[in-house]
Order: sequence, then structure tokens, then C-alpha cells
Amino acid sequence: MDKMLERFLKYISIDTKSDEDNESCPSSQGQVELGKLLVEELKEMGISDAYQDEHGYVYGSLKGNITDAKTIGLIAHMDTAPDLDGKCTNPQIVENYPGGDIVLNDKYSLTTKEFPFLEGLKGHTLVTTDGTTLLGGDDKAGIAIIMSTLKELVENPRIKHGDIKVAFTPDEEIGRGADLFNVESFGADFAYTLDGGPIGELEYENFNGATVNIKIQGKNVHPGSAKDIMINSLLIAMELNSLLPVAQRPEHTQGYEGFYLLDEIKGLVDYTEMTYIIRDHSRGKFEDKKTLIKEIVDFLNKKYGNLIEIDIEDSYYNMKEKIKPHMEIIDLAKKSMEEVGVEPIIKPIRGGTDGAKLSYMGLPTPNLFTGGYNYHGRFEILSYDIMKKALEVVLKIVENNTL
Repeated sequence: MDKMLERFLKYISIDTKSDEDNESCPSSQGQVELGKLLVEELKEMGISDAYQDEHGYVYGSLKGNITDAKTIGLIAHMDTAPDLDGKCTNPQIVENYPGGDIVLNDKYSLTTKEFPFLEGLKGHTLVTTDGTTLLGGDDKAGIAIIMSTLKELVENPRIKHGDIKVAFTPDEEIGRGADLFNVESFGADFAYTLDGGPIGELEYENFNGATVNIKIQGKNVHPGSAKDIMINSLLIAMELNSLLPVAQRPEHTQGYEGFYLLDEIKGLVDYTEMTYIIRDHSRGKFEDKKTLIKEIVDFLNKKYGNLIEIDIEDSYYNMKEKIKPHMEIIDLAKKSMEEVGVEPIIKPIRGGTDGAKLSYMGLPTPNLFTGGYNYHGRFEILSYDIMKKALEVVLKIVENNTL
């Protein structure tokens, strides 16, 4: 088995699902476990300064063999999304995919009708789940690519390169991946996250993001004597949601269109909590969305007597503003892709990334593809052929990075 694929399968067998209810960093022990493994592997390949800090972040560096180059950072995250079991111990490998539907188990299949991109992957080696877990390609594919890049550079000193810094972060999936990242000691001039999807993706725009927490205090009495007394918090929650624009839900948006997502709701007649996420590429429209949901809460508080509390916390902002002054790093990635036969596809990320926060922390960090599709669910799938192409791109970026 190819070494990079072997690495990937080892990484996805470790449950690193992040836990948004745990305020510790990292939020799950599995991330510490994977981090320790990565430090061991880095040291085995000669990265002697590799270490895991007290927050679970893994850092390491490879000294350059030329001096006329800037210092590049390569970054991926160790956690997987909280949406499903994160321990993938029974992946399916489909070699020379012939096309058509892929059966995951008796209940679930990847169908070409629902996922038409599959037809473009004929002949590829594909890795899927068994339908019961996440695959973990987001972002253990990125980790495997970075580790393979380092190994290739260590074993082939004929490849000329400047200093390379690597980092593996915890809790990206719950919006905390860059919170405790030590940009100063990392010491890179710029970086790339390996956290994208289909071949050619090169991304330096992302959503502005915020989380909205709403608490609704109702009034519960016996329903037999509830007239003019009961205030059902669940119904207020439903009313609140109905006042948000239906066309601005994720299932009705694409491209640069933002959305409101009701991410969680739990409650009883007496008390209900709701969590929304708000996303938009435009900072102005992002602020307008936050204003609208506040105005809806104000309206309902006037109607029902100040029963609703709202808290809005910004998660990250669009990195485009911070990348624009450094477009040479986008040009470097484009040139490198083209030289290895990959057509660059520059498009906005309909999500967030560690690179957004890092860019605002002074480290410009666009995002590169890894070959994964259908992240955050049981239908996640990885093209190993595309993953190998991503490795070629990263090696070419490193080689082309000369002053």
C-alpha cells in the first residue's frame, strides 16, 4: 500500500471528533493522541524540533537547503466534525472506480444521481466510509499530504527549498482552531492550509461567521387551566424562526449568498434554547443579518414581555481583505498547479477555515485542495488520485518559492 494512503488510514482510525460543549483545548482526548503520534512520526523523519504544546497544537520545522526563499507554513487540523462518529476503522477502498453507485451498507449508498461528481472520478482509487462514521478526510487528508511532503523533502535533498514550518491544529471544526496558535514563534512569512476539496481548489475568500445563542423563558402551567397564562417557549421559537427569510437558508443558497442556519433547538414549554450560525461573504450583508435577528428578538420581546435573551459572537471574518495585499502567494500556488497539470479553480469557501483567523493574526493563509468530497457526513469520500496530485502541487510550491 502507498505510504501516504497508509498514513491516512492510520490517522482516520483515531477518534478526534471535537466537542463544542467542552471549553478545554483541545476539546477531545483523541486530538492529543493524534498529536502525539504526529510528533513521533515527525521526529522519526528527522524533524527534531517537533513538539505538541500544552493546548494540543503540533509544531515542527524543516531547515531549507537554499537561503533565497521565504519561509512557508503548511497547516492542517486534527479534529473532525461533531456531526457523526469520528472513528473510521472500516473504510472501503474502491480501486479503479468503474463509475456508478457505491454501496456503503444495506441502508446507504453514494449514488450518481445525488452525487453527480462521481462520474468525474472514474478510474480513481476512492476511499469511503461504511456508512456509519465520518471518513475524516476533513482534514486528515491534509495532514497526510503535509507529512508526505516533509518526508519527500527529507529523502530527496535535490529538491531545493527554503525553511518549511508545519502545524497541526485542534478544534477547527468548532471554530477555535487558530485561537491559541502561536503565529510569532511559528515564524512563517505566509502559509497554506490543506483543507479544501476537489482538484484545483484555491481559496482565499471565506464567509464572515457568527454564532447566535437564544434563550426563551416561557411560562408553564397545567394545560387544563392554561388560558391566558401559559406562554409556550417552543411556539415562540417557531415564530422567531418563521420571521427569518426562508430564501436565506443554506439549502436555498450558493456561491456568494449568505444564510441563517438553525443549528440546534432544544426545549420544553417552559424554556427553549436555540443556536443559529450566520454566514455571508459580504461584511455589510453579514452585519445586516445580525441586525435583523436582533430586531426580530426585540419585536418578540415587546410582544411577549422580555422573555428572550440573545447573544451574538463573531467567529471569524473573510480573509480576502488580508490576502489581497499578498497576491503573490496566490500567484505562486496558481503557477505551481499549472506546472503539474492542474487547472486552478479560484472560488469562495462556503465555510470557515483556520486560515481566516490566521490571516487576521498576521499570517496570510489561503487554502488548497486535498481531494475530499461530502465533508461532515457518512457520505464523505476521498479521491486518492487527487490527494496525490495535491502532494505534487505542494512540492512544486515549495520548489518555486524563491526570492
